[in-house]
Amino acid sequence: MKFVATRGALAAALLSLSTIAATAQENPECIAPANPGGGWDFTCRQVGKSMQDLGIIEKTMQVVNLAGGGGGVAFAEVVNKRGDDNDLIVAASSATATRLAQGAYPGNTMDQVRWLASIGADYGVIAVAATSEIDSLPALLDQIKTDPTSVSVAGGSAVGGWDHLKVLIAANAYGIEDVRSVKYIAFDGGGEAVTQLLAGSVQAFTGDISEAKGFVDSGDIKVIAVLAPERLGGEFADMPTAREQGIDAIGANWRGFYAPGGMSDAAYDAWVAKISELYASDAWKQVMAANGLAPLDLQGAAFQSFVSDSVAQIQSISRDIGIIK
Repeated sequence: MKFVATRGALAAALLSLSTIAATAQENPECIAPANPGGGWDFTCRQVGKSMQDLGIIEKTMQVVNLAGGGGGVAFAEVVNKRGDDNDLIVAASSATATRLAQGAYPGNTMDQVRWLASIGADYGVIAVAATSEIDSLPALLDQIKTDPTSVSVAGGSAVGGWDHLKVLIAANAYGIEDVRSVKYIAFDGGGEAVTQLLAGSVQAFTGDISEAKGFVDSGDIKVIAVLAPERLGGEFADMPTAREQGIDAIGANWRGFYAPGGMSDAAYDAWVAKISELYASDAWKQVMAANGLAPLDLQGAAFQSFVSDSVAQIQSISRDIGIIK
């Protein structure tokens, strides 16, 4: 009897695995909530291609560009019209969490979809000109604390955008209670922000490590903090984290996926497993290295919690600076 029970359990397990393997492969589709080009489009196309090359999916991933509302049009489409589609995944990033946190998708919340997994991150940095006397994040934040008007921080996003929020996350973690005192100046892209830093118009720069790297290599700027959980490897290994300087600030421009809220558990588990398998592959590590993506390995419930915490943190800071009430 014991053998029969074990054999029955094994058969059930194999059936379950077979069901998961077959799920989410019929007509795989990825919505990129923007026009061709850019991060969301890259996320869909590169993940789809890599999955097919590795045999993780059998069919070509159809990529649909659905631009509008900073991702809001795609989010509403999924929630309102495709809520139970088991073949569909949608590219997302920190920008998605920011807009959800700030109510930029009217009537929609993060709980209306299921968050699948991350595929990497472009970590935030805070930098100063190479000639600056400031050589650490505490030194910069001390100066802001003492005389907020003496420091202007430049970034490539609008006020309330992700570049702005990254420096506010650091300031908040350092104990600057009124983060509105942080003087942020928005420019049209990270390159222009760094140009203003080098011209002496501003005293610091907030951006992503990928856009800062070229200026570090040329000797124009120095990174005083990477907003990553621990030091990155390779060519970034000499850059200190905020955390090792006593400031628990993480700012990852993560990239990943969400799925329709009514997706079946079997399909959800299948997609999580497929993305996890892709992330663990040597081929994906090469894609990450070639495109400036740093490790961020979160799947299923862990990713759901991560996004939830990110949205809550962004909401809190956005209220502090008056972006939302």
